[in-house]
Parts: sequence; structure tokens; C-alpha cells
Amino acid sequence: MHRTLLYNDELRDSSDRFLSPGQVGVLNGWGVFSTLRVFNGVLFAFERHWARMVRDAARMHVPLPDSPDELYGNLLRLVAANDAANSTLRVAILRNTGGAFDAPNQTRPYDIIAFTKDLANWGPGARLAWKPDARHGANEFAGAKITAWSQNLTWYEQSRQRGYDEVVLLDEQGRVSECTSANLFAIFGDTVLTPPLDAGCLPGITREILLERIQLPGTTIVEQHILPSELEKADAVFMTSSTRELHPVLEIEGLQLRNSASCLPLLQAAFHQHMEHYHPWTGTKA
Repeated sequence: MHRTLLYNDELRDSSDRFLSPGQVGVLNGWGVFSTLRVFNGVLFAFERHWARMVRDAARMHVPLPDSPDELYGNLLRLVAANDAANSTLRVAILRNTGGAFDAPNQTRPYDIIAFTKDLANWGPGARLAWKPDARHGANEFAGAKITAWSQNLTWYEQSRQRGYDEVVLLDEQGRVSECTSANLFAIFGDTVLTPPLDAGCLPGITREILLERIQLPGTTIVEQHILPSELEKADAVFMTSSTRELHPVLEIEGLQLRNSASCLPLLQAAFHQHMEHYHPWTGTKA
């Protein structure tokens, strides 16, 4: 984490102490968040991240600002303060009141916290383990990006302790869902598949852009359920997220992967070109 963070509309030192145990969102994980890629000083795909936060906040009864305009400006202030033109930015909105244990002195319905950090070096590819029954697609809150993230962190830590980089989460029917912080794609010839949302996976922003905006001649990108055994038949498997972009999967526990898809570099190049030509968000009044 860089030295300066955003707390509501103030830039604060990251060592400051300003949160209270009486904020229910702090102790209960009652909030929503998103992780953005800052690309050459631009908050890439901000409007998509905000739209997802709005959807998830409505499901989770988390209050939000009436307009994202002030938040957007404050996030740009944060990027400038940290000289973080190419970085990762995380923004969380925490609910402050509600339930049986909120404090009587809370005057704000929510708090906004955001910080930046250096881009991670993910290496040439990822090695993945398995975690069955980790996603339940029929759950009311499936796919919500909420601050109650400890299960994902535990599964991620377990995979690291076993010598892997991440873990493939399976749904209640044994189908591929996602990783703890990335979506999964598999290439079969000229077709690129990713699990649909009813597998319990997060509607990732990079996933969304690949499905809606990235086009390669002769290649189709679609949603379709994938069984673990089917990944051995894929020409290549890759992960997507705002921090990884399109990251190859080199190994999955117990499977023999081919890693032979020539279109993966083309997809990576097309996505990077999309980032370079992205027009910064201009606000709700534009």
C-alpha cells in the first residue's frame, strides 16, 4: 500500500487511525469494493466498476453516494498524491450502522476508503489447485463483490502453502466457477469459454470486456459451463482480472494442460489495445 489513502473526501496518511469498532462494516464485512487498474493515470473502466458496485450495494443494503462524480475526482487526487499513474487501486464503501452492535456515535451512513499499490509481478503463468463446493450459484448473493473476503483469502493462503499460486473454485454441481480473485477462461480451437454467472462466479470487469468488446476474426468468446476434466482438452487456460489482465495458467492440480493456443497472445494484445484506446469517464453530467 502506498503512503497516502483516501478516507471519504480526505487524503490521509496510511498510518493514521480513524476507523472505529462500532462501524458495523468494519467488524462484519458489510460493504462493497472494487479493484481498478490505473493505466497511464486513467481509472480504466471506472464506469463498469461503479455500475457493479451499485448493483451489489443494492443487494447488500449498503448506502452509496448519490453520484459517483465526487468519488471519481477524489480517486484521481489519490492517484496524483501517490504518483501512482500505473498501479492498482482498491476502493471500498463500508456501511456504518445497522444490526445489534453498531455504536451510537456514528454520524455517517457509510465510509469510503481507497488506496493504491504497485502493480504485482505475476510471473509467466499460474499454477492452480482445486477447492470443491466453494461457490453456490443459486445463492442470493452469489457473484457479489463484498468486503467479507476472508474465505477467499483463506483458500488463497491454503493454495500458497501447498506450493500453488491460486485455486480453482468449483460450484455445488462440481463445475468450474472461478478463482478467488480472478475469472477463468478456456480456449477450445476457435471458441473461448468462460463459466456463466449461475456457476457463482463474480462478474469480473475484464471478463465483461472480453465478452462484450474484444473481437478477433474467427474467434468466438461465450459463456458455457465447464467441467474440470474438460480443461485437459482445452488448447489453453487463462485467468482474468483487473490486476492480471489475461494471465496464462501453466498447471492445474492433477491435470495435463496443453498450453498450445496461438490465439491467447492475440487476445492479450487486443485487450491491451482496448486499454490504450479507452476514453476516460467524464462524469454523470456529461
